[in-house]
Amino acid sequence: MVDLDIQIPTTFDPFAEAGELGGTGTKEYVHIRIQQRNGKKSLTTVQGLRHDLSYEKILKSLKKDFCCNGNVVKDNELGKIIQLQGDQRKNVSQFLVNAGIVKKYQIKIHGF
Repeated sequence: MVDLDIQIPTTFDPFAEAGELGGTGTKEYVHIRIQQRNGKKSLTTVQGLRHDLSYEKILKSLKKDFCCNGNVVKDNELGKIIQLQGDQRKNVSQFLVNAGIVKKYQIKIHGF
């Protein structure tokens, strides 16, 4: 008989390598997203900031500069997430770059 190199199909996990590398790709990028609420209301979320930053001080500055409300939400998988009322995506990205918190190429803006 002839030996054939046949691989038996197994379950493939496309995110297995990400777990070995130390988590998802959010460590190198700051993701700014918009979430639609009811009607015209929306939320802007900022995720992926470095852990050594003071989220409360950043939130306080964002709230004061953009005249909106917001809070910091702790998530088990994603870490701390800043939420702001309204569509503040462009304002937040400009603020983070001008404050020197992140570089412009590290920001990913999602939504609409």
